[in-house]
Amino acid sequence: MSVDASQFKNALKLWGSGVTVVTAYSADGPKGMTATSFSSVSVEPPQVLVCLNENTETGTVVLEQQVFAINILNTEQQAVSNEFAGAANQELRFAATVWQRGDLGAPILKEALASLECRVVQQVKAGTHWIVIGEVQTVICRSGEPLMYYNGAYRKLLLD
Repeated sequence: MSVDASQFKNALKLWGSGVTVVTAYSADGPKGMTATSFSSVSVEPPQVLVCLNENTETGTVVLEQQVFAINILNTEQQAVSNEFAGAANQELRFAATVWQRGDLGAPILKEALASLECRVVQQVKAGTHWIVIGEVQTVICRSGEPLMYYNGAYRKLLLD
């Protein structure tokens, strides 16, 4: 028995997650998109994964260039998340935030809570998405609190 798409989406809304912007750089310039399907894979070697829709510009560039960055957003970056998730073109997305090229060339969002620049080590096709595993080459950590997403809305952590 298969679950229909609306049931599946309703269940996944109940999973709280951090919010990231995945970035890559091509000959046409920087590409980026909001993604919540991100996870650590391994500490030794340091690896992460992200799931990217096969029809996105960013996903195409990640697979072509084999380099990408994960930018973990902070609570002050809801507008950045919305910009990179919306219909704005890539040029407008990057005009709305401060960024620089990382050591491997991927765009690093300078105000993100953390940025991890990665080399692709494996990619697996799964439905409409690519599961992309990257070995982390550089890490930048900054102070702040993570932007969270749960049940269709942004959230903040309650700290003691």
